[in-house]
Amino acid sequence: MATKSALAQQLGVVAGFADPRADLEQYRTPPDLAAHLIHRADLEGDVQDRTVVDLGCGTGMLALAAALRGPDTVVGVDVDPGPLSTARANERKVGSTTSVSWVRADATRAPLCPPVGATTVVMNPPFGAQSGSEHADRRFLATAADISSVSYSLHNGGSGDFVESFVADNGGEVTHAFAAEFEVPRQFDFHEDETRNIDAELYRIEWA
Repeated sequence: MATKSALAQQLGVVAGFADPRADLEQYRTPPDLAAHLIHRADLEGDVQDRTVVDLGCGTGMLALAAALRGPDTVVGVDVDPGPLSTARANERKVGSTTSVSWVRADATRAPLCPPVGATTVVMNPPFGAQSGSEHADRRFLATAADISSVSYSLHNGGSGDFVESFVADNGGEVTHAFAAEFEVPRQFDFHEDETRNIDAELYRIEWA
């Protein structure tokens, strides 16, 4: 197994959003954070010999990180066609030998039947920071519960009570929780700083 730092280095070529949309909270997941999530999933046995689905995949950072760790197949789902085009270009740059399918669809209504065999969802859903999108991550968690046996997701700092409650109500169990930091660059007019580090949390969830 390649080291976490080696994985992060491989992901350095993954381009972000050419024209990010604030309403979809489109931010490039930092390579080191993506590597941390996938490395942890790999250590838990949740990547190899499985289908990995990236809900709201954007330009493919988490999907491609998973692909580099040798799952059976990877599916990236996103509603915006622009980032999916970038994701395909990123796939060629990364050069993974794992089959990756890119699907244009609402990730919260993913047109996927529960795949045969073990399935892992990885995702960096909207944190719900924009007006009108509060608890947007709730719908992503609901989809993960429908299509996967285990999921890894990033959430805004302080989301523990919400995540624990939602998961319990949907027959799941939070098995691991990790503090993380998410670097957000200045890319929208309402951003005041060139970069800002925000507190985030990473959850591993087993679904019944």
